[in-house]
Amino acid sequence: MSDQFDSESRIPAAVLGATGMVGRRFIRSLENHPWFKLQCIAASPKNRGRRFTEAVASSPSDPPWPQTVSDMRLMDVSADLDTITGQCRVIFSAVSMDKDSVQSLEEDYARRNTAVISCNSAHRWTEDVPMIIPEINPEHLDVIPFQQQNRGWKTGFIVVKPNCSIQGIVPVLHPLRIFGLKSVLICTCQAASGAGRILDEWDDLRDNVIPFIPGEEEKSEREPLKIWGRVQNGLIQPASQPVISATCIRIPVSHGHMAVVHAGFDHPPGRAALQEALQNFRNPLKGMDLPSAPNPLIRLFSKSDRPQTRLDRDAGKGMAVSVGRLREDSLLHWKFVTLSHNVARGAAGGAVLTAELCFRRGLIPLRG
Repeated sequence: MSDQFDSESRIPAAVLGATGMVGRRFIRSLENHPWFKLQCIAASPKNRGRRFTEAVASSPSDPPWPQTVSDMRLMDVSADLDTITGQCRVIFSAVSMDKDSVQSLEEDYARRNTAVISCNSAHRWTEDVPMIIPEINPEHLDVIPFQQQNRGWKTGFIVVKPNCSIQGIVPVLHPLRIFGLKSVLICTCQAASGAGRILDEWDDLRDNVIPFIPGEEEKSEREPLKIWGRVQNGLIQPASQPVISATCIRIPVSHGHMAVVHAGFDHPPGRAALQEALQNFRNPLKGMDLPSAPNPLIRLFSKSDRPQTRLDRDAGKGMAVSVGRLREDSLLHWKFVTLSHNVARGAAGGAVLTAELCFRRGLIPLRG
C-alpha cells in the first residue's frame, strides 16, 4: 500500500502549544513528513506574532530549525482559531491550560471540521473519545461516528493519547493477555521531560530522585483499562482486569521512561511461551505502511543489562518499545523492565502515528 503526495497535496496541519517541549517535538516530527505539512503554529497570547525561534529557547545540542520553521509566525490558539481551522485539517494539541479550557478549546476546533489529535489529558475519560495506542486498540476509532453524531459535528473529531508513563508498558503487557493477565505491579522511573522540564535546568532533580509525581499513579492504574475496553453502543466501556498498582518516581535523566513490571496470570506461561508472545506480537498496523510505525514495535533483549535509557530510548526513531530482564517472580509470576521514549512514542510521535492511522481509516480527508 503506497500513497503519492507532493508538496501541494500533503494534508495541512497545525500544532497548538508549539513552544513547549511536546509542541517542538511535533514540529520536528512534521518537518519532512510525507503525508502532513506543517501549516500553522500557535501558542499563548504573549507569543502571538513572534517568529518561532524568537519564542523558543534552544540548547547548543539541538539541531538547527529549518528556515521555513524559523520564520513562521506564532498564532494565538484561541484568538486565531478561525484562521487556523480555515487553513488546516489536522490539529495536534499540546497546550498547557486547565482541563475545562482544554476541553472547550479542542471541542471548538473539532466543531470546525478539523481532526484534533491531543496529547492533553482533558478528554481521556470522555466516554466517546477514544484514547489510542495505534498498535493496541485501533478498533476504538469506531466510536468517532457516534462522537460526531452526539455533538452534531460533520467531519471533525477528537482522539487523545494516553499518559506517556504507560506507553512503554501497555504494548508489552498486551500480547500477554492471552495468558489471563490478572494483576500488575508497576514502578515507573520517569524522565525530566515527562514534566516538560529540561534536566540541566531542574536544580531539584540534579543528583536526586523525587518519589512522587502528582496524578501519575492514578493515570498508570486506570488508563490501560480504557485502552483494553470495548466499544459498546457508541461508548468505550473500560475493562475490569487486570488490577494494576503503580508507583511513579522522577529520576535525573533527560528523556526515556523506564518501568519495572511484575505480572500475574490466571494461566502462567513458561519462559518460551512468554518470549514467543512478545516476539510474535500480531501488529494490527502491519500492511498499512504508516510512516511513523516502528518495525518491530517490541524489542526483546536477552542481555541482563538491557534496555538502557541512553542506548535504547531512540530505538525505531523513538517509537519502539524495549523490554528485558525477563525473570520469574516469587510474588506474582513474571517480572521485566520496559523502556520507551516519553516525548516520541509517549507524546508527539505517538500522536502523529495516530493521525496517520486516522487518515488510513478514512477519517481525515485527503482534500478539504
